[in-house]
Amino acid sequence: MATYTQNRARAARTAAATPAGPSRAANRALWTAQILLFAFLLFASALPKLIGEANAIETFDEIGWGQWFRYFTGVVEAAGAIGLVIPRLAGAAATGLIGVMIGAALTQILVIEPAWALLPVAFGVLFGVIAWQRRARTRELLDGLIKR
Repeated sequence: MATYTQNRARAARTAAATPAGPSRAANRALWTAQILLFAFLLFASALPKLIGEANAIETFDEIGWGQWFRYFTGVVEAAGAIGLVIPRLAGAAATGLIGVMIGAALTQILVIEPAWALLPVAFGVLFGVIAWQRRARTRELLDGLIKR
């Protein structure tokens, strides 16, 4: 069993190794962005794909991978959106959503309309900022998974 002094020393080493989080104002701005991105991803992006909105069906026909890919993309976006508003998962969700935005930008450039690639690129930058600022929680999450 660890003694009080050992626990304090371990806590000090962990604190020194963990990057400082964002300031209070930056944290509020990040949470505001995360909530707005949650709403956009869930209601304006994932939901139309999942309920079969006509434009979503047409877009995925144009992509040419079949409608299964529309459902897959909608589920991934919904999961990422939900992860953005769960403090422990926000950084990991943002990291995964960077990948989704890279795929969306490439699809826009190569298949649909190159000018529209700017939107997923902008979202990708926002997700990058969130992932970077939430990296300490992501590291804790990964450490917890690895230790099991």
